[in-house]
Amino acid sequence: MTDQPQLHSSIVAMVSLSAGIASRHPDMGLCQLEKLRDTGIPEHQIAAVVEIARHIRDEASQKLDAAFDEKARETVPAPAPAEESAGCCCGTTASGQSCC
Repeated sequence: MTDQPQLHSSIVAMVSLSAGIASRHPDMGLCQLEKLRDTGIPEHQIAAVVEIARHIRDEASQKLDAAFDEKARETVPAPAPAEESAGCCCGTTASGQSCC
């Protein structure tokens, strides 16, 4: 087994914060937020991580709702929801941050 360098603690905190937000974890990433601030990560970078994570979370919820609605329409006819743009696997956040 080779020793590989570990990720910097700020990277681990960013990944953990974004995963916690995207997964709706009950701890809300507050511990990671404190760690990032303690290590001197600029607020605009933390805000970008939070924005991207929220965008991914919200996009996943919308797609899950759309899939549910599609299955529900197979049983009970209902009006079709607004269609998503074809071929796009990832959108951008409100400020233009890419989540891909």
